[in-house]
Amino acid sequence: MNSARHWAVVPAAGAGKRMGSAIPKQYLPLLDQPVIAHTLATLLGHPGIDGVVVAVDSSDHRWPAVRAACETTKPLLCVTGGAERCHSVSNALSALCERAALSDWVLVHDAARPCLTASDLDRLLSELADDPIGGLLAVPVRDTLKQAGPTGRIATTVDRSQLWHALTPQMFRLGLLTEAMQVALTRGLLVTDEAAAMETAGFAPRLVEGRADNLKITRPEDLALAEFFLSRELSSS
Repeated sequence: MNSARHWAVVPAAGAGKRMGSAIPKQYLPLLDQPVIAHTLATLLGHPGIDGVVVAVDSSDHRWPAVRAACETTKPLLCVTGGAERCHSVSNALSALCERAALSDWVLVHDAARPCLTASDLDRLLSELADDPIGGLLAVPVRDTLKQAGPTGRIATTVDRSQLWHALTPQMFRLGLLTEAMQVALTRGLLVTDEAAAMETAGFAPRLVEGRADNLKITRPEDLALAEFFLSRELSSS
């Protein structure tokens, strides 16, 4: 098991409607490159990652240029994505099953999380190396959380002491994750992350504390914040 390889899966077939932009958020310009280019550079540049599978929309005409600009000797595969994130991930896993061992690790990472650092990847790979299930990067909830009632008023204040924000990458064995995703989809569950699929299959993924600046670009203001984080990281390297 110690000789297992590590593959990254990047679902990138979404339209990112909440951004309100004319192009999908993964292709928005960020420091003179598309968002997804930063994401791929981190994954492909890490010595622990053996290859990457990207799931894109069937009508995506922007991906070929991004692929051509990637300078890597590692496998960089492309599959057709699906209607939801879980479908895209499932398609990528199916492609991996044809060339990887079921005991290999898969790290699923959002295309629109360009601020992932090598140090967070190091920590995830190290802490989960011998874990029987796998886990994900996450950060403890720091803000006070309110649960709303049907009228839009506060129903209760939620105890945050055991709550975490789930991030990506989320890292699981290829065989286990493929089976868990298939079970979830068979049940009609459109799980929003891989940990939820594993939970549905009866597993308890491990939480590995990561950096809070590993943000997901969802709204217009997130792009400026990502630019700040990336610029700071580049200047310190």
